[in-house]
Amino acid sequence: MSQPSVHHDSFTIERTFAATPERVFAAFADPVKKRRWFVEGEGWTVDSYEADFREGGFERSRFRFNDGPEMTNETYYHDIIPGRRIINSYSMTWGGKRISVSLATVDIEPDGAGSRVRFTEQAVFFEGSDGVEGRRQGWTELIGKLEEELTTHP
Repeated sequence: MSQPSVHHDSFTIERTFAATPERVFAAFADPVKKRRWFVEGEGWTVDSYEADFREGGFERSRFRFNDGPEMTNETYYHDIIPGRRIINSYSMTWGGKRISVSLATVDIEPDGAGSRVRFTEQAVFFEGSDGVEGRRQGWTELIGKLEEELTTHP
């Protein structure tokens, strides 16, 4: 019996923000702020969102785009250094089928009066997922929404 295929890949996105490292970190740590930029948006329906931001904590969400199938994200926090670093693992499903499991690192460094953020993801993509290019595009859009959050809600 053959097993479904998997594909391993990784990517890094770097972005500079005008906000301090503490403000950038707060946009990840505060559940109200994180929900705004991470799961809400035009065309998205959020069925549930809960977060317990601490080492050993979790974040869970169920959502869908327009009338599409349900997607889920289950995140577990492994390492948190306030204002500097977040390491988590997360799995995603689409229409009830697991599409990926990832290890993600957010590094936040001072950069003049602002911050430099480096997001690195190492992932296993299951058969039928959108793969690394789709995930990179998704995170590029999310980092753009993070920038909007930092600009709109100082």
